[in-house]
Amino acid sequence: MNDASAVESSLLTGSHRSAAAAPTPPLAGLLVVELGERMGAAVCGSLLAQLGADVAIVERSGVPARDKWASRAANTLGKRSLLVRTGDAGDDAFLDELLRAADIVLMSSDVSPGYRHKPHPEQIVCDVTAFGASGPLAGKPYSDVLVQAVAGLADTTGDPDAEPSRIGFPFCEVSAGIYAAAAVLVAQRVRRTRGFGQHIDVALFDCAVGALSTFLPFHAVGKAATRAGNRHSLAAPWNAYRASDGWVLICTATDEQWSRLCKLIGQPALAQRAGFATNAERVSRRGEVDDTLQQWAATLTVEQCIERLTTNDIACGPILTLDQLATESNLLHRKMVRRIFDPAGPGEITIPGSPLAVSLPTAADDSRVPAPDEHRAYLKTLVSSRKRPALPHQDAGKALPLAGMRVVEIGQYTTAPLVGRQLGALGAEVFKIEPPGGEGSRAWPPTQGNRGYFFAFSNSDKRSLELDLRRQDHLDSFTALLKTADVLVENLKPGSLARLGFGRKELLEINPRLVYCGISGFGASSSYPGRPAFDTVVQAMSGFMDLTRAGGVPTKAGISAADIVGGEFGLLSILAALEMRDQTGRGQMLDVSMQDAAVSATASLWNEMPRGQGAAFVRCADGYICIEAGETDAVSALGRLGQSPATAARMTRGTLVEAALKAGMAAAPVRSVSEVALCEQTAARKLILEQRGEDDRLWPLLNSPLRLGLTPPEVKRPIGELGEANEELRLMGNR
Repeated sequence: MNDASAVESSLLTGSHRSAAAAPTPPLAGLLVVELGERMGAAVCGSLLAQLGADVAIVERSGVPARDKWASRAANTLGKRSLLVRTGDAGDDAFLDELLRAADIVLMSSDVSPGYRHKPHPEQIVCDVTAFGASGPLAGKPYSDVLVQAVAGLADTTGDPDAEPSRIGFPFCEVSAGIYAAAAVLVAQRVRRTRGFGQHIDVALFDCAVGALSTFLPFHAVGKAATRAGNRHSLAAPWNAYRASDGWVLICTATDEQWSRLCKLIGQPALAQRAGFATNAERVSRRGEVDDTLQQWAATLTVEQCIERLTTNDIACGPILTLDQLATESNLLHRKMVRRIFDPAGPGEITIPGSPLAVSLPTAADDSRVPAPDEHRAYLKTLVSSRKRPALPHQDAGKALPLAGMRVVEIGQYTTAPLVGRQLGALGAEVFKIEPPGGEGSRAWPPTQGNRGYFFAFSNSDKRSLELDLRRQDHLDSFTALLKTADVLVENLKPGSLARLGFGRKELLEINPRLVYCGISGFGASSSYPGRPAFDTVVQAMSGFMDLTRAGGVPTKAGISAADIVGGEFGLLSILAALEMRDQTGRGQMLDVSMQDAAVSATASLWNEMPRGQGAAFVRCADGYICIEAGETDAVSALGRLGQSPATAARMTRGTLVEAALKAGMAAAPVRSVSEVALCEQTAARKLILEQRGEDDRLWPLLNSPLRLGLTPPEVKRPIGELGEANEELRLMGNR
C-alpha cells in the first residue's frame, strides 16, 4: 500500500490516530439485553453489537420459534447467548438480574414477553412492534408480510395487470430494526449528556408508511398510485430483460441515452423515428420499446449485455440471485462476504458482512455465532461485577436531542435527503445545498405552486441554499459553512467533491471535528468506479429482485427499497460517528454503499430454505387480501377455507379476512396507498402531518419513525423557496 492509499484507508476507517491506537467502537461498555422475538429487535441488537455494545440475546426453550430463529446464525452473530428454560425459577431470577443491570433493553411486546419490572430512570427500553403503542391496530402481532399488505407496500409491488406482490425480504422488520438502532443511539446521547433514559416505540407500520414517499404525491392530488412492475412510470426503456443465461436490467432517463442505446443495438434510425424520438412518446409505446430491447438481449449473455451497455454509459445491472452474491466482485472488494462457523447449524456458512465496517470501528468478535447458552457464566460474572456508569444530573428540559448541531446536505432524490430530514426532525439545523435551478426533484410532478410533493416529503425541516460550486465565491461560502458544521452528508457521484478540492483530507483540514458521510450506489472504494446507481440497479445487484418475484419474473420493490435502506444506514452511521467524535474530539469519514446496505438486509435469508414467508394474494369484490400460509397461490389457500377464486371474488375483503382468521389462517386486507393515507392507524400515529410553509400553503409531510418518549423528534416545517437561506449564509461569511 502506498502512502496515499494508507491515508485513504485510515480515513475510511474513521481513525486518524497512530496505527498502534486501535479505535474504540462507539458503544463499547454498554450492556444490551435483547428480549424481543421479532426480527426487527434482532436487527437492532446486531447493529448495536457491531457498534461495540455487549448484547445478551435471550433464547427461550419451550416457546414456539418465530422467523427470527429460522436464521439463528445471522441474528445471533456477535452476541452473548443466554438460554432461559420455561418454568425454571433459577433462570427467571437470573434474567431479572440481567434486565436490571442492562443499559438498554430490546423488546417486541406484541409477540413476546416484555420487561416485567419497571425500568429504572437511566434505562433505555426500545419496543419494536408491528403497529406501536397507539392506534386501533396497536398490539396486533402482524408478521412482516401482513404489515406490507395493510401499509400499501404490496399494492405498489408487482405487475399492474396481476395481483399485488410482497417484497421478498422482510423489509418492514429490517427498516424498523435500523431505525430502532438509530433511535437507541439518539437516546444514548440524551442519556450520556442529560442523565436520563427513556422508552422508544418503533413500529413496522410507521416505517412502511414512511417508505411511500414516491407514491403519496399522487394521493395528495387525488390520483391513484399503481403498480408498474419493473418499469418506470416516467421513463422508457426501463425494465428487466431476459438474456440467454439470466436477467439484465436496463435503465434510460434521457433522449440522449436512448440515442446511444439505439446505436448499440444496431438500430440508430429508431432514435429519431416518429413515436420513439422523445421520452414521452416512448412511455406511451413502452410495450414496443420493451419488445425491441428484449429481442436484442436474448441474443447475448448477461455478461455481454453488461459489458456493451457499460461501455456506452447506459445504466444497467445483472439481476443477481441470492446465491450469486457470495462471488459478486464489488461485495468481495468491500469485504461484504464472509465465511463463519455456526456451532448450532451445519458448520461453516456464508453470510453478508456489516455495512458499517468500512466506515466505523466495529466489535472485534462480531464474526462469532454463539452456541445456545454459551455465555451464561460470562453474563453472571458481568452482572455481579458491573458498575453502572456515572451520568450527569438529570436535565429533563424540552430541547431536542440534536439541538445546536449544524448539518450540511448536498442531496438529491432519496438517500442523503432521508438523512437530512431525520436529523432535522431531531433538532439539527439543516442547510440543503442545491445547484443553480434547484435539486433535480424540486419540480417533479405532481406539484403545488413551484414545488413537487415528492420534494416536500423528502426535505422537511431544512433550509435551501442555492450555490454554484463551479464559482470561486460560492466555493468560499461553502468552505465557510463547513467550518461551522457538525455533519456533511452527500450522495453525489463518488469523487465529485474531491474534484472540487473537498476530498476527505481537505475536509478534515477545514474542520477537524466534521463528520462526513458519502452515500453512493457501490461505495467510494468500488470495483465499479463511475457506474450509475439508480435504486433499481442496486435492487437488481443485491438480491432484492431475485427474492421479489411476480409471476416468476424477478421484480423490483415498488418503493425505492435500496435507496431507503441506504439512507437509513447513512443516518445510523452518522449518529454513531457523532458519539465517537464526542469521545475522541476527532471528525469521522464515512463511506456508505447502497449495495452493502441492501445486501445486509437479506442476511436472514442467505442460509434459510425455503426463503421467506409464504403469502397468497386473493382477489375479492373490493380488492385483494393477503393470506399468510405455506401456499403461495390463491387456489391452494382458498381450498383450505372451502372457497374458490369465483366465490372469493364475490366476497368483500373484510368478510374473507374474517373467514381466514376463523380457520386459523393469518390474513389482512391489501390497502391502496390512498387507503393507507386515510386509515385510522395512520391518523392515530400522526404519520402524515400538514404544516404551513412560508408560501402560506399547507404541505403534507412525513413524520419520523423514531418515537422517543421523552425527547421525540418534531417535524415542523416544509422546505421553502430555492435559495431561501442565501442571505443568511452571506451574513455568516461576513462575521
